[in-house]
Amino acid sequence: MTDSSPNRPVIILVEPQLAENIGMTARAMGNFGLDALRIVNPKGGWPMKGVRETASSATHVLDGTTVFPTVPEALADLHYVLATTARERGQMKRVFGPDEGMAKAAGRLSAGEKVGILFGRERVGLSNDEVSLADAIVTFPVDPDHASLNLAQSVLLMGYEWRRAAGRAVLPFAGAMRSGPAPREALISLFESLESDLDAAGYYPPAKRDGMIRNMRDMFHRMAMTEQDVRTFRGALRALARRPPEE
Repeated sequence: MTDSSPNRPVIILVEPQLAENIGMTARAMGNFGLDALRIVNPKGGWPMKGVRETASSATHVLDGTTVFPTVPEALADLHYVLATTARERGQMKRVFGPDEGMAKAAGRLSAGEKVGILFGRERVGLSNDEVSLADAIVTFPVDPDHASLNLAQSVLLMGYEWRRAAGRAVLPFAGAMRSGPAPREALISLFESLESDLDAAGYYPPAKRDGMIRNMRDMFHRMAMTEQDVRTFRGALRALARRPPEE
């Protein structure tokens, strides 16, 4: 068997019932660059009616989906398997959070192993026997009063943590400054202009003038002003200076 991307984990859904959950799972996978989906004994057969409507732009994940009759057959070619569950199973297995679990998975994948993540049924999750086929358990640090996660939400969390662990969590855009830092000459000119206008407006009490000027200059320094910041502030001061006096 050949999954789409051997260097990424395989997502395995066990007996999913709702088409919209499978479609949203595909969408969650697409969000974080996962494209290998296996489904075990889907209720209602495969493909399900309406499954593509909730997949958004990730229908390629559905197109590459492989269906298996049993969990052991779906896991047969994998080297390392994580089972997701919200319940303690009384099994002598390592239990990871999603971040640590996907760090383990990323290490295995980089070593050339095939990794799978097992997700259970919408209502009852995985059976104890199915969990016993996995190397370790992944569970989520949720509020115990609201521990139930939607199937696609669980896949989304695991996909996000895999992308982080694999070093692929690069933001699509940055909020970098589009103007360089203001040179000292521009700042000093701004200080002089502002202080002159404030003097003319009678803002400074004579006994406190020097200290107030220093404090205000420090305030602007803390802002780490750019050239554009200085130009904008100078323009605002000029506009105020042109304002006609009130009658």
